[in-house]
Amino acid sequence: MPEWTRRLTRELDTFAEQNATTTLPVPIALNQPPEPLRLGPSDDAEWAAFVAESVLTAAGVLLSDLSRSRRMRAAIDLAWNALASEVAAAAERAPEVESAVLPLRARISVRAGLGNLATGLRPPATGHDNPHYFDDAACVRACVLAVVHPGDARAAADLAEFDARYTQDGDGVHGARAMAAAVATALTSADVDAAVDAALAQLPETTEIGRNARHAVRLARTRKDGGAFAIVPTLEHEIVDHVYSYGIAAAETVPVALALATAARGRMAEAVPAAACLSRVADSAPALAGALTGVLGGGDSIPAAWREACRTLSGCALPRLAGTDLVELAALLAATELTSPKG
Repeated sequence: MPEWTRRLTRELDTFAEQNATTTLPVPIALNQPPEPLRLGPSDDAEWAAFVAESVLTAAGVLLSDLSRSRRMRAAIDLAWNALASEVAAAAERAPEVESAVLPLRARISVRAGLGNLATGLRPPATGHDNPHYFDDAACVRACVLAVVHPGDARAAADLAEFDARYTQDGDGVHGARAMAAAVATALTSADVDAAVDAALAQLPETTEIGRNARHAVRLARTRKDGGAFAIVPTLEHEIVDHVYSYGIAAAETVPVALALATAARGRMAEAVPAAACLSRVADSAPALAGALTGVLGGGDSIPAAWREACRTLSGCALPRLAGTDLVELAALLAATELTSPKG
């Protein structure tokens, strides 16, 4: 977003602290066009589009001499290395690496992964030697990659892991595998429990994400009334962490998404608003819950007003994607032979 959207933020926060006021400041558009502040798609949507482009690249003529699986992996590798080259070029222009102005905005794990690639590291080191290896940046990307293997949870999870290793490790990779498996299953079955079970099968029981996900889903399945909204306080107190400074750990957001999809019985219009109520994880939990329930319910489950408001990317994370139409991009994905079970 433009720099002016963050002007006076520190001053207003300081004023609130010094004067004990409880009204939260919000970005203001004084003497500026307010369009950047209107409802629209976020950085998650742009990174989803980033990996969708890799699917289209794999389906094109550039890599047509490779096998289907090798095409997809080659396209992912090309995309990440192209971004890393941009990072390297920006670093060369800066007096110090830390002061480099990147031509993109990204999660800590993604920025670190790109920096690692730019210095010559390769996956899995780019994701392992990463301060935010555990976050959920790869989980949204995994939801898109699942379209390459509709109905094949294991293959979708394996592809998602290949991509996730560029930026994640541990629970960050497990979360990507889980979301890919869930979406791949949902693409050929409208059974929310089958999709969630496919996700759980990808989560080792001894991991934090595995324990949290099984507990969260159990809570959702044992509560028989009230739907997704009713389970929000329970998830807030038993799943969401209140210690760390960023609420994007895959060990929290993926379990929350699976639980809310379960409690909502796959209904997007119920799961997404409930996820937004969990403010600590509202950066990505609504996107993950929406991705899964959107597939379960199909395009008709998305209210028309939301479809129109959130279909065009602004370039807030990847400026070159500004103006990209998500509905048109989805149609292109659906038309590729890579997204067909027999492709």
